[in-house]
Amino acid sequence: MPNLADLPFWLRSTLKLYPWRRNDPVPMATLPGPISACRVAVVTTAGLVSPGDVPFDDGVKGGDFSHRVIDGAVEVSTLGEFHRSESFDHSGIERDRNLAFPLDRLRELAAEGVIGAVAPRHISFMGSITAPGRLVQRSAPAAAQILLDDHVDVALLVPV
Repeated sequence: MPNLADLPFWLRSTLKLYPWRRNDPVPMATLPGPISACRVAVVTTAGLVSPGDVPFDDGVKGGDFSHRVIDGAVEVSTLGEFHRSESFDHSGIERDRNLAFPLDRLRELAAEGVIGAVAPRHISFMGSITAPGRLVQRSAPAAAQILLDDHVDVALLVPV
């Protein structure tokens, strides 16, 4: 993790002045049983998109608040990365999409019996959304419904 002093001036200023949202109380849930019996999905903010799907739109003021559904059978290396932020080094995700979307690792955990199953669908959002109202009101509930429909017990959140 970089030291704030190591970041460019424009980014330091943005981070210091940004009106960070606070969730209080923090919503939480308990596991319905042991993790070895749970179905797990990945939810990432890396702006990843399946081959042939519509990329996230850089032109949306405040950030593209939509989401993309990623099929559980996807080859992780084929996912396109459309994260709009220039405030982090994208090279790690370029080399290995599992850094932002660890679906291959979940498959390994399921094969070893550590988790019960990998969900059939996963969710990708765009990170760096500076106007999250539409995300909270529209996209997040729709994405949550997909996970509920797929009987997901655990959502592995991977913020980028």
